[in-house]
Amino acid sequence: MSTTSAQPQPTEPRSRLLRAAFRSFAAIEKVGNKLPNPFWLFWILAGVVAVLSAVLAAVGVSAVHPGTHETIDVRNLLSKDGLTMAVEGAVDNYAAFPPLATILTVMFGIAVAERSGLFAALLRRMVARVPGRYLTFALSMTAMVSHVAGDAAYVTLIPLGALIFRAAGRSPVLGCIVAYVSISAGYDASPSLTPTDVLLSSISTAAAHTIDGDYVVTPVANYFFGLGSSVLIALVITLVVDKVLSRRSDLEPDEPVTGPDASDLTAIQITEQQRRALRVTGLVAVGFLGLLAVSMIPASSPLRGEDGGIVDSPLIGGMALVLGVFFALLGTVYGRMTGTFSAARDIIAAMADGTRSMAPILVLFFAISQFLAYFKWTNIGNILAVQGAETLRELDMHGWTVLVGIAVLITFMNLLITSGSALWALAAPVLVPMLMLIGIEPETTQAVYRVADSVTNCVTPMSPYFVMALGFIQQYRKSAGIGTLASFTIPIAAVVWVVWIAFFVAWYLLGIPFGVS
Repeated sequence: MSTTSAQPQPTEPRSRLLRAAFRSFAAIEKVGNKLPNPFWLFWILAGVVAVLSAVLAAVGVSAVHPGTHETIDVRNLLSKDGLTMAVEGAVDNYAAFPPLATILTVMFGIAVAERSGLFAALLRRMVARVPGRYLTFALSMTAMVSHVAGDAAYVTLIPLGALIFRAAGRSPVLGCIVAYVSISAGYDASPSLTPTDVLLSSISTAAAHTIDGDYVVTPVANYFFGLGSSVLIALVITLVVDKVLSRRSDLEPDEPVTGPDASDLTAIQITEQQRRALRVTGLVAVGFLGLLAVSMIPASSPLRGEDGGIVDSPLIGGMALVLGVFFALLGTVYGRMTGTFSAARDIIAAMADGTRSMAPILVLFFAISQFLAYFKWTNIGNILAVQGAETLRELDMHGWTVLVGIAVLITFMNLLITSGSALWALAAPVLVPMLMLIGIEPETTQAVYRVADSVTNCVTPMSPYFVMALGFIQQYRKSAGIGTLASFTIPIAAVVWVVWIAFFVAWYLLGIPFGVS
């Protein structure tokens, strides 16, 4: 590659559409920066619920449950009973918050696998020797797999994407963008189960209990849709990048790129020891999954549910433990073979480190758990769900139009509230029961939420990873700014949103199961 003497200014939008988009994102950033931290936001919302419950209870707001035909009255959170519940129930509200224990259980295993070096080596292995023509798709698909590593995928894969593209003689800037957009815009799509599956299904189950106390949304409730979506999104990103964005004239880095140096090659390639460890770890993974499959064959297996059921089995119900043990086992094998773990205490240390990294989420969960407990106790959510369902019935809207409308709403909300768990904790208590009352299953509502919650991750300046991606790009283009990154991510996000929503609608109308439910 060669550089030009006068590079274009990438921060200047090239069309009215992009200029309008940049103005919109500037406004979003300005408004979003004025929002409090999600921890305080949920306490503020709790205060709003308290005042609102007092007002609605005073005027006698109620609704009739369409299933039980019981009258639901708003309960005043500022009453003696409400304050007693808030004070005495604080610890129980937190301890009983469904995602708390499940996400910790999974993260114990994820932490062992991540700190052993397994994820980093696996990602490098997946894209290191891919032919040039398939490089964009391979990097994008690797990003889909990397969702199992959670937010660590950003730190690992974005700089790796730049190095891989550079080694192939392509723009490292484009490599950063492909990796970043694939991780963020397709965050809720993956060919494997991820911690997000466990987290969102727990919140969905709690919301569904408003209507049906026995309803369970399993971690694999959206697996089939997530698997298909991951391939689709990788293909869409590949087409947009290779057919459109790769032809831009502002991809050149500040310094000429003649090829990778020795340190770059070392960062991309894996050693023979790591290669052997990956092979053995892969065999262990196959053996573990095979053992689970064999154990489920006998109808009398203790891992099956009542009457030999699979969906309601201990295996599905305990998926958090299964995933935690699975990743801990793989991380232990890989770590011992590569020398990352030399003793059993190193594994415990990895779990402890992983728990420390979860501290901000655990703090946020305390605020969310109290808000949801107050919201549920006041019955405001139940009444909103009943009234919302009645309105939808009167409008006589098709199910898919309702779901697309919800997708649009969540898409815009995600521009300001970028935490997927926080946004779903806010939306699920109303959306899940409301749509259950008009015959739309929680698994379907959760699936459309995951589409809308993912795509705009790559365009909102409120995301900390937007700034991180920009930092990696600036290592090659010092003149790059928010406008530079947005001019790449906006067209990709727009195409992915349209295609993914169309894919969802087709899946829904064809009646294909979203997963195991």
